[in-house]
Amino acid sequence: MYQKLTVYSWKQTLKNMNESSTERIKKGSLGLRGTLKESMLDEHTGAIREDDQALVKFHGMYLQDDRDRREERAAKKLDRLYSFMIRLRLPGGFMTAEQWEMLHHIAGEHTTGTIKITTRQTIQLHGVLKNHVKPTLKAFNSVHLDSIAACGDVNRNVIATAHPNASPVHEEVFGYATKFSLLFKPKTRAFYEIWLDEEKLVETTEEDPLYQDRYLPRKFKIGIAIPPYNDIDVFANDLGLIAIIENGELVGFNLAPGGGMGATHGNPDTYPRLGTVLGYVDKADIEDVVYKIITVQRDFGNRSDRKLARLKYTMDRMGVDVFKEEVEKRIGFSLQPARPFHFKDRSDDYGWKQNHKGNWYYTAFIENGRVLDENNLFLKTAFLEITKARKANIRFTCNQNLIVSDVTEEDKPFVHQILDKYGVIAHTANASNARKQSVACVALNTCPLALAESQRYMPHLMTRIESLMDKHGIGEESIVIRMTGCPNGCARPYMAEIGFIGISYGHYNLMLGGDVEGMRLNKLYKENLDEEAIVSELDDLFGKYATGRMAGEPFGDFIVRTIFSVTG
Repeated sequence: MYQKLTVYSWKQTLKNMNESSTERIKKGSLGLRGTLKESMLDEHTGAIREDDQALVKFHGMYLQDDRDRREERAAKKLDRLYSFMIRLRLPGGFMTAEQWEMLHHIAGEHTTGTIKITTRQTIQLHGVLKNHVKPTLKAFNSVHLDSIAACGDVNRNVIATAHPNASPVHEEVFGYATKFSLLFKPKTRAFYEIWLDEEKLVETTEEDPLYQDRYLPRKFKIGIAIPPYNDIDVFANDLGLIAIIENGELVGFNLAPGGGMGATHGNPDTYPRLGTVLGYVDKADIEDVVYKIITVQRDFGNRSDRKLARLKYTMDRMGVDVFKEEVEKRIGFSLQPARPFHFKDRSDDYGWKQNHKGNWYYTAFIENGRVLDENNLFLKTAFLEITKARKANIRFTCNQNLIVSDVTEEDKPFVHQILDKYGVIAHTANASNARKQSVACVALNTCPLALAESQRYMPHLMTRIESLMDKHGIGEESIVIRMTGCPNGCARPYMAEIGFIGISYGHYNLMLGGDVEGMRLNKLYKENLDEEAIVSELDDLFGKYATGRMAGEPFGDFIVRTIFSVTG
């Protein structure tokens, strides 16, 4: 797609680029401080100054407004109903019982009340009004939680295989998520000064050898997978790390940089991409190697066009071989050949499971990650009662589900009784396999990028899809189905067997042909479909799948064999 460049010619190309306005804002921000203090004190608006809207992302927040009420408020000549979305930094998706209890109360006092599990193993709270931001962040800080670098042009929340039953070395692998999160956190104290009222001790801006004063060209995502489980979609990350376990011990990682889901409708220069397996690194060297890969993206990434600034575009513009050469030059040795690995699927392991230490874990189905009390399903109440009693910790999965974790044999009956009492067990057991595989982004009404509905619409569409599957006798199949309200790909729809990507209100592009293991992108099948057109297309495809599939053949593989092999 791009002409391959030498390192020298790529550096010359970068010199000729005009930096984007965001680059100017970052460099002049005095370590991400900007005028955020002044913006937050302005009582005339629920918003903040334009430049500060770029900087506040580095503090783990986005300024949003209620798009359902834009026209109503415009007619009354009122300001938009602005609020903030706050995202936590939770490496590996782990939260103690005490932290969950605090989160529950914060959600009730300062937000819409819904706790949203993201597709990157953390939590988002929506609807935080301007004067509630500092109290919210201070409350989180009281239980050692923060939102530093949960957004912005930095390393984002580090994700890792969720379930401790995945491997006896899960705890060691999980530890790397915390190490990377700390190692690649910005060095500025701006967050603590602005939101926690820490006194500024020196007038100079802190030195940050990794991020300098310009930070990264765009966000950088790291994911760590433990084969044979690919629940994190490791190849969707800027840097995927695949744990290599030999004779029951973690020996190192295969490196798979260059993944990313974002694209832009009508811009062929943008596209989803899976990470490329470059080689293997011993675990003793992994922290330095990851650090140096980030510096390559810092120095070579596109700072002129933010739509082309992710590592995937850097790699394709440089050429994979030149990129690898630059990484090896910086680390001082050659990468070893990649070691064998195998992924079997990307699903979560629902229900009760016991790990090698004897602790129990219950994985609950949380549809599209929305934790609330609704329709005789009392998710928030159940998890609050369990954590208030300090009977379990909480873990999140990249499929937007929640694991009630670290339950002792003695406490299991108590936890089970609570889960059963509030409908969690029945909800998880009765959901279809396809529904439990579904993932949806936030989209409307708060995401400013959304072109169509997603999390509010997906449950309804899934009901119609389930009816079609039952009609054709494939109701037990675990088809991976994902939806986003725009092409940015937060729910990783380009890796789904069936993907829906919003293009306008009520209309979606239908993507088909991803695989069960998460190692293949899907393709565009039909454009601009409304609900009835979607149902009609899937009715036809499910009928063909039911009668024409080979034994054990997943839906995505069937599509590739029978549809795309013919249409190209």
